[in-house]
Amino acid sequence: MPKVETFDRNTVLQKATEVFHVKGYNGTSMQDLVDATDLNRSSIYNSFGSKLHMFLEVLSYYQSTFGNNISQKLAQSYNATEAIEAIFDLYVHEIINDNNRKGCLVVNCKSEMTNQEPLIKSFMEKNQDRMIAMLEDIVTKGQMEKIFNQNQTASQYALYLFSSIQGLRMTGILNKNEEDLRNLIRTILKVLY
Repeated sequence: MPKVETFDRNTVLQKATEVFHVKGYNGTSMQDLVDATDLNRSSIYNSFGSKLHMFLEVLSYYQSTFGNNISQKLAQSYNATEAIEAIFDLYVHEIINDNNRKGCLVVNCKSEMTNQEPLIKSFMEKNQDRMIAMLEDIVTKGQMEKIFNQNQTASQYALYLFSSIQGLRMTGILNKNEEDLRNLIRTILKVLY
C-alpha cells in the first residue's frame, strides 16, 4: 500500500521553486532540497521520484501560478491592445519586484537545461507553444478589430512578441529601471500599429 503524503505538496513545491530559482537545476543538490522543504531524502524520492521529476513538477507549478496571473489580467482586458499591454505589465511587475534579480525560472531553465534533458526540452516546447498560441489569439483578435496592422501574420507577430518577452525577462535581470523597461515595451509594440 502506497504511503500517504503527510505534507502539503504545494508548500513543498513553493519551497523547492525558491531553491531551483536561485541555484538553477545543476546548482541545486538534494541536500539543498532537504534543507528547504524539511523533507528527508526518502520522502522526496518517494513523493517525486527524482530530482529531475521534482524539478519538472516545480516548473509546472511555477508556470501554472504565473499562467493564472496572466489569465486574470486577460479576463479584465477590454480589447487586444489592453490584453497585450496587460501581459507586458505583468512581466514588468515581476521584474521590478525581483529583488534578488533571479529572472524568470522558465527562461533561466531554458538556457540552462533545454539541450541537456529531453523531458525538460519537451516541457519547454509545450510551454512555448502554449504562450505563442495565446499571443496569436490576441493578435488575431486585434487584427480582426483593425487595432493591429496586417503587415505580418498573427503567427509571425506572436513569435516576435514571445521572443521579445523572453528578451525583456533577460534584460530585466540587470536592468530594473521601470522607465527603461516601459520604453523598451513601447518600441516592441510599435510594430503592431
